[in-house]
Amino acid sequence: MSRAAIFSVSILVSLAAATALGQSALEKSFRDPPREARPHTWWHWMNGNVTRAGITADLEAMKQIGLGGAQIFNVSEGIPEGLIQYNSDEWRGLVKFAAEEAKRVGIELCVHNCAGWSSSGGPWVTPEHAMQRLTISETRIAGGTKAGSLAQPASVGGYYRDIAVLAFPTPKDDKARIDNIGAKALFDSQYGLQPVAGALPRDAAIGFGSIVDITSHLRADGSFAWEAPPGGEWTVLRIGHTLTGAMNAPSPTSGRGLEVDKMSREALDAFWAGGMQPLLKSLGPLAGSVLNNSLVDSYEMGPQNWTPRFREEFRARRGYDPLLYLPVVTGRIVGSPAESERFLWDFRRTIGDLFTDNYYTRFSELCKGAGIMMSVEPYDGPFECQQVGRDADIVMGEFWVGGGMPGSCKLASSVGHVYGKKFIGAEAFTAFPTLGKWLNTPRSLKGIGDLMYTSGINRYIMHRYAHQPWADVNPGMTMGQWGTHFERTTTWWEPGAAWIMYLSRCQSLLQQGTFVGDVVYFIGESSPNGYAMHDELKHAGFDYDMCGTDVLIDRMGVKNGRLVLPSGMSYRLLVLPDTPFMTPKLAAKVRDLVKAGANVIGPRPLASPSNAGDDGASLEVAAIGSDVWGDCDGAGVKRHAYGRGVVYSGQSPMEVLAAMSVAPDVSCAAAREGGLKPKIAWIHRNIDGADVYFVSNQRARAEEVKLTFRVSDRTPELWHAETGETEAAPVWSLGTDGRTSVSLRLESWGSAFVVFREESGGAHVASITPPGAQGAPGAPKVVVNKAMYEAIDGAGGVDVTKIVASMVDSGEGEIPANNGLFGDPTYNHRKRLRVEYTIDGKEMNKSADENATLVIFDSGGPGMPFTHRAMARRSGVELQAFRAGVYGVTRADGQAARVEVKSVPTPIEVVGPWSVKFQKDRGAPGSISMGKLASLSESNVDGVRYFSGAADYEATFTLPAGTAGRDHAVRLSLGGVRDIAEVWVNGKSLGVWWRDPFEGDVSSLVKDGSNTLRVRVTNTWVNRLVGDEQLPDDCEWNGITIKSWPDWFKAGSAAPLRERPEKGRFTFTTWKHWHKDSALPESGLLGPVKILVGTRVKVE
Repeated sequence: MSRAAIFSVSILVSLAAATALGQSALEKSFRDPPREARPHTWWHWMNGNVTRAGITADLEAMKQIGLGGAQIFNVSEGIPEGLIQYNSDEWRGLVKFAAEEAKRVGIELCVHNCAGWSSSGGPWVTPEHAMQRLTISETRIAGGTKAGSLAQPASVGGYYRDIAVLAFPTPKDDKARIDNIGAKALFDSQYGLQPVAGALPRDAAIGFGSIVDITSHLRADGSFAWEAPPGGEWTVLRIGHTLTGAMNAPSPTSGRGLEVDKMSREALDAFWAGGMQPLLKSLGPLAGSVLNNSLVDSYEMGPQNWTPRFREEFRARRGYDPLLYLPVVTGRIVGSPAESERFLWDFRRTIGDLFTDNYYTRFSELCKGAGIMMSVEPYDGPFECQQVGRDADIVMGEFWVGGGMPGSCKLASSVGHVYGKKFIGAEAFTAFPTLGKWLNTPRSLKGIGDLMYTSGINRYIMHRYAHQPWADVNPGMTMGQWGTHFERTTTWWEPGAAWIMYLSRCQSLLQQGTFVGDVVYFIGESSPNGYAMHDELKHAGFDYDMCGTDVLIDRMGVKNGRLVLPSGMSYRLLVLPDTPFMTPKLAAKVRDLVKAGANVIGPRPLASPSNAGDDGASLEVAAIGSDVWGDCDGAGVKRHAYGRGVVYSGQSPMEVLAAMSVAPDVSCAAAREGGLKPKIAWIHRNIDGADVYFVSNQRARAEEVKLTFRVSDRTPELWHAETGETEAAPVWSLGTDGRTSVSLRLESWGSAFVVFREESGGAHVASITPPGAQGAPGAPKVVVNKAMYEAIDGAGGVDVTKIVASMVDSGEGEIPANNGLFGDPTYNHRKRLRVEYTIDGKEMNKSADENATLVIFDSGGPGMPFTHRAMARRSGVELQAFRAGVYGVTRADGQAARVEVKSVPTPIEVVGPWSVKFQKDRGAPGSISMGKLASLSESNVDGVRYFSGAADYEATFTLPAGTAGRDHAVRLSLGGVRDIAEVWVNGKSLGVWWRDPFEGDVSSLVKDGSNTLRVRVTNTWVNRLVGDEQLPDDCEWNGITIKSWPDWFKAGSAAPLRERPEKGRFTFTTWKHWHKDSALPESGLLGPVKILVGTRVKVE
């Protein structure tokens, strides 16, 4: 029994400045990250507006802020045309110059494989090498009569080639068609289609043996002579292929052309020879050493369902001739509905395989042959997403400000994990114009960025840096309307280096070791096939990967009951898709895995999805299903042992893991009773035996949390990426279940690494409860009545009431409106989330556009008040108490104690007056004096109200005698800051403070008596842009896009040619995001600025 005791409390005379932990290679890589850990950026060269001076300035700025690489794109996006023609000698010369400058400053380069951002095309792509689709004309012929002509099917771009002419007796019911045939035949694109036969009339079917190939009757000149057999009507299909019409986009005119055939190796080789090969040749030894990568961005070119060699490729891959089945692509039934659906499954699967082999894998081969790497965003196309990422060196996802596309990042990390790729990238912080337009800062981006780290991303590639061709033009070039503005002309560029260092430290750890996950989800054999998020599993404390067909069949094995891969990954549980279809090869593999000891969840397989192998294939699958699943039907019986393993059906992964006695890898609870449950995102990696967890507070409020990790007998450490500091966790305990619980404070959007390396030991306590402790405010009572994720134009939608209600019930007040959470009910239509609900009885109806966030209730707010800080010292745990009273302490041995702090000094507010000096040439006066802090946007002086840039605030404060000694901990709190601060106390720098709370320890810098405080605060461009809009335009605009370069600002020049007409304007840019009536955001140092003084005590 633990006994209560009054601990003696002594004022600390001296404190150890560092923990006993020695410097290790892992710590060194964390404190000083290598170049490969640095973020990269997309570097958009806008519509031929490129200068050598701009290239040099851009690359030097990238190096200055701490970037490791840049990926060159050439796009148009509404920007007036410049002088540089894509793929010209001059353009290649500029790319070579960029490589030379990148080598000089220490930046690596990548180039997108064509102009635009999707996908692979250009003027040198000929129609025969371009993307193709089926096109079909129909002719009816009475039996016993001759046909003298056949209409040529519709064509695109004047290009058409015949495939075959097929004839068959017209069925009695010729109106019936296979449902959703556009998607099933890949005239449209839809993921996860299964060969489920619908109910169709028997007399709608065409007998397979009745179809006649009459292609030989079609003459070279297009004339046709064939006599239909007597009796009844015949239908003649003239089947050919034409262009899809897809062109690379959004490309400068000089780089725009047809998209290359994604299913033809020969076409891709010709594309490479016309674009990438001349560029790489011109670079010489810089290719591979500096420009070392080529990117295929996300697929946005629509479907393709034919290629000249499709028939022979189909025969080789599926084992039968597709020719007489081609009427099925019109929606007709050949043989039976089931047979036709199986053909369509084979048709789509073949297309997916050809996309992989002849586009993505072949592109990788060409890159390797040239000595460079390949990067890819492997999604949104008519293929199996996992498969097309297989051979890339760097797999990427993307995520948007507001939360869009998180599933692409989980897909990318899964591909990276199962195939053993070190770098898993993300097109980071892309944004719609409503969430871009110079609004974003490191502070606003941290939450979504950290969340994507927990999905497995370990390299940001910023979206985006628009090349700035000019000197001293601010904010300058944009990438049209898109993205986060991340350029050297950004107001916060230089202090933003502190944020880049934070990212680099995070990425250094996240790029090392092996991901730890308990579950692997097989996405299925069908194609197209994408990805699915499983947030319910992650919320339960377990992480997961997804894998594709070749990984499961060709790479996966079993060792000691775990599913293992050559990449080093291992899992406890395999989850199969909810379908009764498996090919015999897959069914046999699943059987072998279970027999060897694997645990597998999934329904019993009943049939093959393919026509390959005829009826015998389905019989073989059914026999394996009966053997392995036995009496497990997912209803009455949910488990069946087979060999050394077990199959489950009708149970969730969480239920099965619980039955296997697997504890959650991470559990989260509030450190104090009551209040809203914390929302913590996390990821776990094992680095040379060390368990490394990255944890992130996903709320805009401070949280004090108790995190329980599936680790025992090792001491937890806290590694802080913002500062590079590491410390032994002061508050933790080992539970009876063998897991370790760590208590820590995470500020608004705060994060930390929890690292387990050394054996248990060191000074710590199990818990600290401050005086007057209570939970943060709880959630209101919310009832979700209806939630729809729907197309704004009325094209359709999906009911998401259950998903939204579940999130709200768990305490989540902000619901992201995106496809990653709800799927995509209307492809290529803008969507919105609409929710009808009551909050504390009041009826509400709200909506949020796609990739924005719908706020049901504010789960931000003040959060947990700051009362104390604990630190593990060599001599014991130091408590820095900022609130007087009795602190309840549970020692490491379980004994309870009370630590009484009788008093703490009263916080001191720095009231001013404040001297404020403004950055030059931004329209503000040289300086002003402020008696009281307030937003600069509230000033009645236009130059102050519309100021954008850096403003230096200076004031003095006085500390009473005895404050600045060893007995006290002194903290500076700046209160509100918009948007980033650099801080000096008594002339000594505290670095850059870029996120809430703008607060830090100043104990070693202050002195009793008078002290000086200087704070340089940098806001965004928004205020100045709005201020300039008060003046007449001196450019011509098409609405919000610049119409042309003004005569005082000629294309191709590195600076304006002469003084601009409107001398009161301080900004120039290429997109009018802001107007004279736009509301001004808060700006500057808002305060209140306070000096917080705590009492240092030692728990003995």
